[in-house]
Amino acid sequence: MALIFIVPLVVMTLIGLSFPETTVLDYIAPALLATLALFFGFLLTGISFLRERSQGTLERLMASPVSRLDIVVGYLFGFFIFALVQTLIILLFTIYVLKVNYHGDLWQIFIFQVIVIVGAVNLGIFISTFARNEFQMVQFIPLIILPQVFLSGVLWPVEQMPDYLQWISKVLPLTYAVRGLRDIMLSGQNLIDVWIELAVLVGFAVLISILAAITLRRNA
Repeated sequence: MALIFIVPLVVMTLIGLSFPETTVLDYIAPALLATLALFFGFLLTGISFLRERSQGTLERLMASPVSRLDIVVGYLFGFFIFALVQTLIILLFTIYVLKVNYHGDLWQIFIFQVIVIVGAVNLGIFISTFARNEFQMVQFIPLIILPQVFLSGVLWPVEQMPDYLQWISKVLPLTYAVRGLRDIMLSGQNLIDVWIELAVLVGFAVLISILAAITLRRNA
Protein backbone atom coordinates (compact mmCIF):
# COMPACT_ATOMS: atom_id res chain seq x y z
CA MET A 1 0.00 0.00 0.00
CA ALA A 2 2.92 2.34 0.70
CA LEU A 3 3.94 2.11 -2.96
CA ILE A 4 0.68 3.86 -3.86
CA PHE A 5 2.07 7.01 -2.26
CA ILE A 6 5.80 6.55 -2.84
CA VAL A 7 5.80 5.86 -6.60
CA PRO A 8 4.15 9.19 -7.61
CA LEU A 9 6.62 11.12 -5.44
CA VAL A 10 9.55 9.31 -7.06
CA VAL A 11 8.11 10.12 -10.50
CA MET A 12 7.74 13.80 -9.65
CA THR A 13 11.27 13.90 -8.18
CA LEU A 14 12.77 12.40 -11.33
CA ILE A 15 10.88 14.87 -13.45
CA GLY A 16 12.07 17.73 -11.27
CA LEU A 17 15.69 16.57 -11.67
CA SER A 18 15.20 16.23 -15.43
CA PHE A 19 13.92 19.82 -15.75
CA PRO A 20 16.02 22.00 -13.45
CA GLU A 21 14.87 25.12 -15.28
CA THR A 22 12.10 26.59 -13.16
CA THR A 23 10.08 27.94 -16.07
CA VAL A 24 10.00 24.58 -17.85
CA LEU A 25 8.96 22.69 -14.73
CA ASP A 26 6.34 25.32 -13.93
CA TYR A 27 4.78 24.78 -17.34
CA ILE A 28 4.70 20.98 -17.31
CA ALA A 29 3.74 20.61 -13.61
CA PRO A 30 -0.04 21.22 -14.11
CA ALA A 31 -0.18 18.62 -16.88
CA LEU A 32 1.74 16.13 -14.77
CA LEU A 33 -0.51 16.70 -11.76
CA ALA A 34 -3.58 15.99 -13.87
CA THR A 35 -1.97 12.95 -15.52
CA LEU A 36 -0.79 11.39 -12.26
CA ALA A 37 -4.19 11.94 -10.65
CA LEU A 38 -5.89 10.21 -13.58
CA PHE A 39 -3.36 7.39 -13.88
CA PHE A 40 -3.00 6.37 -10.25
CA GLY A 41 -6.67 6.96 -9.47
CA PHE A 42 -7.61 4.73 -12.39
CA LEU A 43 -5.08 2.00 -11.59
CA LEU A 44 -5.66 1.94 -7.82
CA THR A 45 -9.42 1.79 -8.18
CA GLY A 46 -9.45 -0.71 -11.02
CA ILE A 47 -7.24 -3.25 -9.27
CA SER A 48 -8.96 -2.80 -5.89
CA PHE A 49 -12.44 -3.16 -7.39
CA LEU A 50 -11.30 -6.22 -9.33
CA ARG A 51 -10.18 -7.83 -6.06
CA GLU A 52 -13.57 -7.07 -4.53
CA ARG A 53 -15.20 -9.08 -7.33
CA SER A 54 -12.75 -11.97 -7.17
CA GLN A 55 -13.16 -12.29 -3.37
CA GLY A 56 -16.94 -12.44 -3.62
CA THR A 57 -17.61 -9.19 -1.77
CA LEU A 58 -19.34 -7.63 -4.73
CA GLU A 59 -21.51 -10.71 -5.25
CA ARG A 60 -22.82 -10.46 -1.70
CA LEU A 61 -23.54 -6.77 -2.13
CA MET A 62 -25.46 -7.35 -5.35
CA ALA A 63 -27.60 -9.91 -3.57
CA SER A 64 -28.71 -7.20 -1.13
CA PRO A 65 -31.57 -4.73 -1.79
CA VAL A 66 -29.24 -1.88 -2.82
CA SER A 67 -29.12 -0.87 -6.47
CA ARG A 68 -26.09 -1.16 -8.72
CA LEU A 69 -25.70 2.60 -8.81
CA ASP A 70 -25.68 2.68 -5.01
CA ILE A 71 -22.88 0.11 -5.02
CA VAL A 72 -20.84 2.11 -7.51
CA VAL A 73 -21.31 5.34 -5.54
CA GLY A 74 -20.40 3.56 -2.31
CA TYR A 75 -17.19 2.18 -3.75
CA LEU A 76 -16.50 5.58 -5.27
CA PHE A 77 -16.40 7.19 -1.83
CA GLY A 78 -14.26 4.36 -0.46
CA PHE A 79 -11.61 4.49 -3.16
CA PHE A 80 -11.88 8.27 -3.33
CA ILE A 81 -10.30 8.64 0.12
CA PHE A 82 -7.09 6.89 -0.92
CA ALA A 83 -6.91 8.76 -4.22
CA LEU A 84 -7.59 12.05 -2.44
CA VAL A 85 -4.78 11.55 0.08
CA GLN A 86 -2.43 10.52 -2.70
CA THR A 87 -3.24 13.57 -4.79
CA LEU A 88 -2.88 15.90 -1.82
CA ILE A 89 0.58 14.49 -1.09
CA ILE A 90 1.63 14.86 -4.74
CA LEU A 91 0.32 18.43 -4.88
CA LEU A 92 2.07 19.52 -1.69
CA PHE A 93 5.26 17.74 -2.77
CA THR A 94 5.17 19.55 -6.11
CA ILE A 95 4.61 22.97 -4.54
CA TYR A 96 6.82 22.84 -1.45
CA VAL A 97 9.57 20.37 -2.37
CA LEU A 98 10.00 20.86 -6.10
CA LYS A 99 9.28 24.58 -5.62
CA VAL A 100 6.95 24.86 -8.59
CA ASN A 101 5.62 28.40 -8.94
CA TYR A 102 1.88 28.92 -9.28
CA HIS A 103 -0.41 31.94 -9.51
CA GLY A 104 -3.83 30.58 -8.56
CA ASP A 105 -5.08 29.77 -5.08
CA LEU A 106 -3.83 26.46 -3.73
CA TRP A 107 -7.30 25.44 -2.52
CA GLN A 108 -8.76 26.00 -5.98
CA ILE A 109 -6.04 23.84 -7.51
CA PHE A 110 -6.90 21.13 -5.00
CA ILE A 111 -10.65 21.36 -5.68
CA PHE A 112 -10.02 21.03 -9.40
CA GLN A 113 -7.86 17.99 -8.73
CA VAL A 114 -10.67 16.48 -6.67
CA ILE A 115 -12.95 16.61 -9.73
CA VAL A 116 -10.27 14.88 -11.78
CA ILE A 117 -9.96 12.19 -9.09
CA VAL A 118 -13.70 11.48 -9.11
CA GLY A 119 -13.58 10.89 -12.86
CA ALA A 120 -10.48 8.69 -12.54
CA VAL A 121 -12.04 6.55 -9.80
CA ASN A 122 -15.25 6.09 -11.77
CA LEU A 123 -13.22 5.22 -14.86
CA GLY A 124 -11.30 2.60 -12.90
CA ILE A 125 -14.53 1.02 -11.64
CA PHE A 126 -16.01 0.98 -15.13
CA ILE A 127 -12.98 -0.50 -16.90
CA SER A 128 -12.42 -3.12 -14.18
CA THR A 129 -15.75 -4.73 -15.15
CA PHE A 130 -14.09 -5.85 -18.41
CA ALA A 131 -10.99 -7.36 -16.75
CA ARG A 132 -10.74 -10.84 -15.27
CA ASN A 133 -7.43 -10.38 -13.44
CA GLU A 134 -4.95 -7.69 -12.44
CA PHE A 135 -2.75 -8.31 -15.47
CA GLN A 136 -5.66 -7.58 -17.79
CA MET A 137 -6.37 -4.40 -15.82
CA VAL A 138 -2.81 -3.22 -16.38
CA GLN A 139 -3.19 -4.00 -20.09
CA PHE A 140 -5.92 -1.38 -20.31
CA ILE A 141 -3.39 1.37 -19.52
CA PRO A 142 -2.05 1.58 -23.12
CA LEU A 143 -5.65 1.69 -24.37
CA ILE A 144 -7.13 4.15 -21.88
CA ILE A 145 -4.33 6.31 -20.41
CA LEU A 146 -1.53 6.55 -22.98
CA PRO A 147 -3.68 7.95 -25.83
CA GLN A 148 -4.82 10.70 -23.50
CA VAL A 149 -1.23 11.51 -22.53
CA PHE A 150 -0.26 11.89 -26.19
CA LEU A 151 -3.37 13.76 -27.34
CA SER A 152 -4.32 15.96 -24.37
CA GLY A 153 -1.57 18.55 -24.46
CA VAL A 154 0.65 16.91 -21.87
CA LEU A 155 3.66 16.48 -24.16
CA TRP A 156 2.95 19.11 -26.80
CA PRO A 157 0.22 21.72 -27.44
CA VAL A 158 -3.03 20.41 -28.88
CA GLU A 159 -3.05 23.34 -31.33
CA GLN A 160 0.04 21.93 -33.06
CA MET A 161 -1.59 18.59 -33.80
CA PRO A 162 -3.37 17.70 -37.07
CA ASP A 163 -7.03 18.66 -37.17
CA TYR A 164 -8.34 15.10 -36.80
CA LEU A 165 -6.23 14.61 -33.65
CA GLN A 166 -7.51 17.89 -32.25
CA TRP A 167 -11.05 16.62 -32.67
CA ILE A 168 -10.17 13.43 -30.82
CA SER A 169 -8.59 15.42 -28.00
CA LYS A 170 -11.88 17.25 -27.47
CA VAL A 171 -13.54 14.07 -26.18
CA LEU A 172 -10.72 13.12 -23.80
CA PRO A 173 -11.18 14.15 -20.14
CA LEU A 174 -7.46 14.66 -19.60
CA THR A 175 -7.51 17.46 -22.19
CA TYR A 176 -9.85 19.50 -20.00
CA ALA A 177 -7.99 18.56 -16.82
CA VAL A 178 -4.68 19.78 -18.25
CA ARG A 179 -6.22 22.93 -19.70
CA GLY A 180 -8.03 23.81 -16.49
CA LEU A 181 -5.04 23.27 -14.22
CA ARG A 182 -2.77 25.29 -16.50
CA ASP A 183 -5.25 28.15 -16.54
CA ILE A 184 -5.37 28.16 -12.74
CA MET A 185 -1.68 27.58 -12.00
CA LEU A 186 -0.10 29.55 -14.84
CA SER A 187 -2.63 32.30 -15.54
CA GLY A 188 -4.04 32.74 -12.04
CA GLN A 189 -7.63 32.09 -13.08
CA ASN A 190 -10.22 30.84 -10.62
CA LEU A 191 -12.73 27.99 -10.73
CA ILE A 192 -15.39 30.22 -12.26
CA ASP A 193 -13.08 31.06 -15.16
CA VAL A 194 -12.57 27.36 -15.94
CA TRP A 195 -16.23 26.41 -15.57
CA ILE A 196 -16.30 24.78 -19.00
CA GLU A 197 -13.49 22.39 -18.07
CA LEU A 198 -15.15 21.68 -14.72
CA ALA A 199 -18.51 21.02 -16.36
CA VAL A 200 -16.97 18.57 -18.84
CA LEU A 201 -15.11 16.70 -16.09
CA VAL A 202 -18.21 16.50 -13.89
CA GLY A 203 -20.28 15.30 -16.83
CA PHE A 204 -17.65 12.68 -17.62
CA ALA A 205 -17.66 11.43 -14.02
CA VAL A 206 -21.45 11.16 -13.95
CA LEU A 207 -21.61 9.39 -17.32
CA ILE A 208 -18.91 6.89 -16.41
CA SER A 209 -20.55 6.12 -13.05
CA ILE A 210 -23.83 5.33 -14.83
CA LEU A 211 -22.04 3.11 -17.35
CA ALA A 212 -20.22 1.36 -14.49
CA ALA A 213 -23.54 0.64 -12.79
CA ILE A 214 -25.04 -0.72 -16.03
CA THR A 215 -22.10 -3.01 -16.80
CA LEU A 216 -21.53 -4.13 -13.20
CA ARG A 217 -21.29 -7.89 -12.79
CA ARG A 218 -20.72 -10.11 -9.82
CA ASN A 219 -17.82 -12.33 -10.77
CA ALA A 220 -14.41 -11.61 -12.22
